Amino acid sequence: MSSDFQRQMPSAQNANQSRWLYKVHLDPILLALVSVVLCFGLVVLFSAAGDQTSMFDAQCQRVLAAMAMLVVAAQLPPGVYLRWAPFVYLLGLILLVLVLFVGVTVKGSQRWLEIPGVLRFQPSELMKIAVPMALAWYLQQRVLPPSPKHVFFSLLIIALPALAIAVQPDLGTAILVAGAGFAVLMLAGLSWRYLIFAGALIAAAAPLLWQFALQGYQRQRIITLFDPESDPLGAGWNIIQSTTAIGSGGLFGKGLLQGTQSHLDFLPEARTDFIIAVVGEELGLVGVVFLLLMYLCIIARGLVLAVSAQSTFARLFAGALTLTFFIYLFVNIAMVSGLLPVVGVPLPLVSYGGTSIITLMASFGIIMSMRTHKAW
Repeated sequence: MSSDFQRQMPSAQNANQSRWLYKVHLDPILLALVSVVLCFGLVVLFSAAGDQTSMFDAQCQRVLAAMAMLVVAAQLPPGVYLRWAPFVYLLGLILLVLVLFVGVTVKGSQRWLEIPGVLRFQPSELMKIAVPMALAWYLQQRVLPPSPKHVFFSLLIIALPALAIAVQPDLGTAILVAGAGFAVLMLAGLSWRYLIFAGALIAAAAPLLWQFALQGYQRQRIITLFDPESDPLGAGWNIIQSTTAIGSGGLFGKGLLQGTQSHLDFLPEARTDFIIAVVGEELGLVGVVFLLLMYLCIIARGLVLAVSAQSTFARLFAGALTLTFFIYLFVNIAMVSGLLPVVGVPLPLVSYGGTSIITLMASFGIIMSMRTHKAW
């Protein structure tokens, strides 16, 4: 009897811990998965930062702030997000307009607003949450699947911030914001006929987009995608060095702090956009596969929570945030692997950065809120 009692004790303790987390509206499975990836990212960043310990310290502080943001976001019931959706969207649009006039320029892109000596932030990150929240608010009042009229207004809600972000220029974030909006439309039951029509329209407009919508460096990135060796010391450098780093790691990698491509500064943006190449070089295929499995588990758990939400708004919003995370992941890995042009999308929860990781953690808190709050 005593041995049976001892075996039951750990399971009872785990059950009590899970119940406590649910009381504060945190999903233990999603929280554990996200925490594993955050810790993994800090280890990789510590290695990639090398002697720049201040960078690692700053990221640790950001992770703590992001975790606090997750907890706060999880406490707000879906009704709060529903009521505030149009106001948050309008605030985001106003901030994007301010960026065009008084934004801070870094590395040739005007993307940030700054309160001198206090805060610098990227308003476009807010739109990754504001756009799906506004669309879920708009569509939950309609008959689904949406009619052509409601599809038109939904596309307008998506297009305004996406275009404002694209002219900063920040094509990567514009793609993510547009993807978040389209995720809501797909979850709302958008007919495949609309997607086929949109694809045909984009294909027909491609020459005009190439000539007038894309910057010169963006056109060069697309050309380099198909033949990086055509400019190995210029536009092709990033892709060549990232694929070299990933391939050189082999099965188990060279070991932490032993990567040559990153530590000898061959690999560009090793701590931000191209940090998956550091994982491949130092931890090998095993490290990359482990990270991808964790990501897939996060996406799967997010979709489970979205499906089990109790209202149309909650399901659309939580599902769209989860699919946006998938788009985030796909674009970064495809970019670093040479399957997509380089568009400046960081690796979620791993790359160095502040606004991005706080936005992502807030998204996970919202997903938990959509599921764990029983009453509005």
